[in-house]
Amino acid sequence: MTILQALERHYHRLAERGEISSPGWSREKFGFCVVLSRDGEPVAMEDLRDLLGKKPVNREFTVPASFKRSGKRPPPFFLWDKTSYSLGVGAEGKGWKETPFQHGLFKEYHLNRLSREEDPGLLALVRFLQTWEPSAFRESCLKEIVPDANIMFRLDGDREYLHERAAARRLVEAGNDNETDQDQQVGWCLITGEQAPIEKLHPAIKGVAANNPPPGGGHSLVSFNLDAFTSLCKTQGANAPTSKGAAFRYGTTLNHLLTRGGPNRLPHPIGDATVVFWAEAGDDQADALFANWLGGDTADDDASETRKLREQMQAVASGKRISDVLPQIDPDTRFHVLGLSPNAARLSVRFWLSDTIDAFAHRLARHHEDLRIEPTPLNWGAAPSVNCLLVNTTALQRDFKNIPPLLAGEVMRAVLGGTRYPLSLLSAALIRLRAGDSPATGWHAAVIRAVLVRLKRRHSEFPEEGETPMSLKRDHDNVGYQLGRLFAVYELAQRAALGRVNATIRDKYFGAASATPASVFPLIVRGGQNHLAKVRKEKPGWASLIERELEEIHSHIEPAAPRSLPRSLSLQDQGEFAIGYYHQRAASLSNGKNENIDPKELEDLQGEGDEK
Repeated sequence: MTILQALERHYHRLAERGEISSPGWSREKFGFCVVLSRDGEPVAMEDLRDLLGKKPVNREFTVPASFKRSGKRPPPFFLWDKTSYSLGVGAEGKGWKETPFQHGLFKEYHLNRLSREEDPGLLALVRFLQTWEPSAFRESCLKEIVPDANIMFRLDGDREYLHERAAARRLVEAGNDNETDQDQQVGWCLITGEQAPIEKLHPAIKGVAANNPPPGGGHSLVSFNLDAFTSLCKTQGANAPTSKGAAFRYGTTLNHLLTRGGPNRLPHPIGDATVVFWAEAGDDQADALFANWLGGDTADDDASETRKLREQMQAVASGKRISDVLPQIDPDTRFHVLGLSPNAARLSVRFWLSDTIDAFAHRLARHHEDLRIEPTPLNWGAAPSVNCLLVNTTALQRDFKNIPPLLAGEVMRAVLGGTRYPLSLLSAALIRLRAGDSPATGWHAAVIRAVLVRLKRRHSEFPEEGETPMSLKRDHDNVGYQLGRLFAVYELAQRAALGRVNATIRDKYFGAASATPASVFPLIVRGGQNHLAKVRKEKPGWASLIERELEEIHSHIEPAAPRSLPRSLSLQDQGEFAIGYYHQRAASLSNGKNENIDPKELEDLQGEGDEK
């Protein structure tokens, strides 16, 4: 099933539930309404915004449908529009400017279309347009209107707006005669498979997060703006024939799903991709489950929700069907996930995945199972979102804007498709560690382990022997892992000897030690011996434990050449280094008698690079 077919089918389900606009109508955001007298005089300005928050927020209303405007004479919308069209004034810097051309189009269109109407409300609008002069705006009661806001109209004394009046509804349902093309093409619709009039310009898609939104107020999912994209001498929408009805339904559905704060949209983009999802079900329970699993980021302080989410995922990861955990959800329900990224005036499809809700649940549960590492990383919660993982392990200054967009799309596909994670994720996490991110938080180790375990598995869902361990495994046969442990023990010796210092060996040598051990470890060992000498004098029991741990680690390292360490480590072994370091750093050392080194007791001795 294609994206457009899935969207078009979802429209019918939403329509049955009364949650979406009918043909000819759309949901738009408004801030103001102009109240007209029966003579067409503007008598008041009504503020429609939600004023309860810190900033006024425009509210959505169902109005005659908007459409994509283009050409030298961009058509106005029916019975509403921006101030530049409806009032003839637009924004210029912090002030206003008159826009006689756009207002002329609005005036001409409505005077022609309403010329035979006798409804008092529509007649008031006609009289307003016949007498209104944009130059009078600054002295009128409308001067408080925000520049370029959408404006609707209402007759003084009425509660309904002009577009809600019965006469206006009849006009909308009858269609716009001016839009009838003499050369309207009829063809086979690629969505419905039926013959119908073909849409020339597909609907504008609004709500996709973009740094520079297009001036038309929306992006195109289907468009042909250059001859190089066309074929067989066809123009515009004829190259991907879609009926007008089907185009309206898929566009309306996608705009509905993209509503900010809506239940079918992740609150934050994944990289530059805005993600929406929907289930082919009569209710929204599957949508709510998926939103909670994929983008919940349940906080640690919400203990009951965290425990509940963790138990659900562990049950599904153990092989149970989603219906065994949540009986109200049909496991065979079809589910769709769509990631859209802005590309100038068009949209790029970052990823599109379609499968049953049970399959997605198992892949998400396996994803979180592969991320498990002990001890649990700092502020981990129950199920960190992909966005949270990426911002903590790959983004400069932990800024969402710095998440590599291509990497985000690849990771999302791997998570939802149950495939291997991209090696670029491993590379990006290691780069951040070399750049100064703290490996002691555990986030990088968790992500690196997930990449490595899936890289070595023949099947992503079945663990194999010898894969990168979840917790400290002293006999794990990987030189990078053992060198990471060795590095952590020498850092422990420094912490035990000196306490808090401005620059620890981790600050100085972590990146070099994980990439080129032979060039750095001699310096670390030499400094470690000095630290151990001091610990022997002050805490001989601790020195004994540290030396015993060093001997145990050295017993697992086989030098590549006589009495030498590896000159370099591969990318995967560098990842093992970070995991071995994390495991060893959190490990307690004890001789089974009275001597014990608990890492928690050294918390106040941590270097400044650690995160609290």
